[in-house]
Amino acid sequence: MNQAPITGESAPVLKSVGAQVFAGTVNGDGALEIESTRPAADTVVARIVRMVEEAGARRAPSEVWVDRFARVYTPAVMILAASVLLVPPLLFGGLWQEWLYRALVLLVIGCPCALVISTPVSIVSALAAASRHGVLVKGGAFIEAPAHLRAIALDKTGTLTTGVPGVATVVSMNGHTEAEVLALAAAIESRSEHPLAAAIVGYARERGGEFAPAQDVTVLRGKGATGVIDGTRYWVGSHRYADERGQGNHGLCERMDAMAAAGGTIVVIGNDDHVCGLIGLRDAVRPGIRAVLDDLREVGVRKIVMLTGDNQATASVVGAETGVDEVRAELLPEDKVAAVESLVAEFGAVAMVGDGVNDAPAMARATLGIAMGAVGSDAAIETADIALMADDLAKLPWLIRHSRRTLVIIRQNIGFSLAIKGLFTVLTFVGVASLWGAIAADMGASLLVVMNGLRLLREG
Repeated sequence: MNQAPITGESAPVLKSVGAQVFAGTVNGDGALEIESTRPAADTVVARIVRMVEEAGARRAPSEVWVDRFARVYTPAVMILAASVLLVPPLLFGGLWQEWLYRALVLLVIGCPCALVISTPVSIVSALAAASRHGVLVKGGAFIEAPAHLRAIALDKTGTLTTGVPGVATVVSMNGHTEAEVLALAAAIESRSEHPLAAAIVGYARERGGEFAPAQDVTVLRGKGATGVIDGTRYWVGSHRYADERGQGNHGLCERMDAMAAAGGTIVVIGNDDHVCGLIGLRDAVRPGIRAVLDDLREVGVRKIVMLTGDNQATASVVGAETGVDEVRAELLPEDKVAAVESLVAEFGAVAMVGDGVNDAPAMARATLGIAMGAVGSDAAIETADIALMADDLAKLPWLIRHSRRTLVIIRQNIGFSLAIKGLFTVLTFVGVASLWGAIAADMGASLLVVMNGLRLLREG
């Protein structure tokens, strides 16, 4: 059974009588009878949905500083303008015409247009630039979050790896060549729809090997398959099937243990006389992933953790190959949530990057949820705050830098708007500012913050 949507394991799992089956897993090519032992509300999928809702509810709502400031600023300007109009004439005998003029100047320059639009125009430009790079950001609240990230949790299957098994090694035995072993396996597996079979056949075709589909192919449920090639019956199966046939000798076991330690799934090829060879398959690491993680460290990410439901041996190999700081394996969805919570408690701002249903609760609990957009499940993409539409993890360092550029632009716009208003307020009180100058300053400030915000399109 393929239970990768729940556990993230990179290869199908053998299920025997009495074994536990998770809701949400996909059956292979055999008949399956399942007894339901829990109500629908208590299945793994139902628990995942609840964890996504609970994690989302715990997240603090994003509040925009400019909106809060404007709610105080605008009434304050109105009160100040009214004071400028009334206090000098009533208390100090000032001329009504002069102080009315100054009050109008203060109202014009105090208009928060430039201040209010300084953030939205920058956010829209940042979102557009991210879209150009294949990064879908679901709103302005999430364009600022990457700038503060201090830790990143990454799923293994489909995120750090391609999520598709591929042939890693071919070992020939008992006088056979590697090409013969591959051709024999491909001839039998060409009639199978198993993911490992597809990987073997695809690899054989890439290598240009010549093979014709085997005859009289028989699928042995949960064990392998047999077929006749050039009048001889060959078999393809697991180590367990080789033992069952009495061909699993000590030397074969040692060789398979060494290959399994490298984090792969082993397929044995043989006939009635001997074992012909072994084929090791594994989920391949994405090209250039180590350089991407190094780049993340350069932009300030202090810890990178791999979270996976796969077994510890496979996870350790992938962890060593990718260069992550820590590997946590054999995790169910609730375990991933707990791991993310521990990272949030330690580092504050944490991103969770994943692609499966089992990653959705952890993505919802993280400060920032990032989904692999092309290969990701609907649940992961729906839960995520950001989706990498090209499944390119190299966009993560770019996204962090882009987020920091956006924050710089926003701060520049806010600072410039407030500085202009503060300057003209002082000039108004000393009687130097004019109404046309206030209008020019207000419109000019608005245009300048818009142009400054649009720089993000060019920089992106």
